[in-house]
Amino acid sequence: MGSEVVVTFKYLVGVDGGGTGTRVRIEHPDGTLVAPGVGGPSGLMHGSDKAWAAILAALDNAFVEVGLAVPDYATMAIGLGLAGVHNQRWAAEFKGKNPGFGALQLETDAFSTVLGAHLGQPGAIISIGTGSVGEAFLPDGTRREVGGWGFPAGDEGAGDWLGLRAISYGLRVLDGRDQPGGFAHAVITFCGGDRNGVNAWLAGATQTTYAQLAPIVIQYASTDSAARNILIEAGIEIAKFGAALDASGQLPIALCGGLAEPLREYLPEQFLARVVKPHADSVAGALLLIRRSVEGKQ
Repeated sequence: MGSEVVVTFKYLVGVDGGGTGTRVRIEHPDGTLVAPGVGGPSGLMHGSDKAWAAILAALDNAFVEVGLAVPDYATMAIGLGLAGVHNQRWAAEFKGKNPGFGALQLETDAFSTVLGAHLGQPGAIISIGTGSVGEAFLPDGTRREVGGWGFPAGDEGAGDWLGLRAISYGLRVLDGRDQPGGFAHAVITFCGGDRNGVNAWLAGATQTTYAQLAPIVIQYASTDSAARNILIEAGIEIAKFGAALDASGQLPIALCGGLAEPLREYLPEQFLARVVKPHADSVAGALLLIRRSVEGKQ
């Protein structure tokens, strides 16, 4: 890497922060690992103060766990890929509360993921977890985002979307509008067991609790047509992400997130031919982001 600018910093830090947790990686400027770290949620939807508190706790603990004193933040350059950065007010507030890092680059977790997945080269990602979002880094240096609208309006193919369809099917079975089966029984049991229990579950249901039904859909897909049809529909929606990200069909697309592998067999064959394994993760992408910045690269 060898830039005179880079060596003015003692450490480079990459951060991947979402609604459920934070991962950090600390490196020397030459790329040597110093320490990894984990912490609580740092998505900006939790507020900038809570986000910074989680990041700093993960960072400080990482140094302590390898027997190093926590250095002055001014000696570090930090790159962050965080959920919620699409909200410009949240992003500006977060950057304004920089606790003293010598350099800072902030991007969406989708963009840090696409950088890591393709090692900074043109490509696309579709992240499928509790929610879903697609991001493309195009050959001309521009970017394209698809989805990311959130639950319940968006998140096609994701865990919350699968769960919403699962409970909808369960309600139809409870009413006698659809035929019962093992899948419906498992969903209804999970959500309270009877009409009163399901009503209580629905009253308190959140994006996260809907997503908890996704493993049931996956479990029964091989034996129950209702579950399988939900996953086939999810595969079609994920392929639509790919077409919107890159209509040319030329860019490699990496599937990321906890549901990427379980849904793979339900993807349309033509789309599956474009799918590649990600080279690295969002933390690596955040490190690449800050490294390029301090080296004066685009």
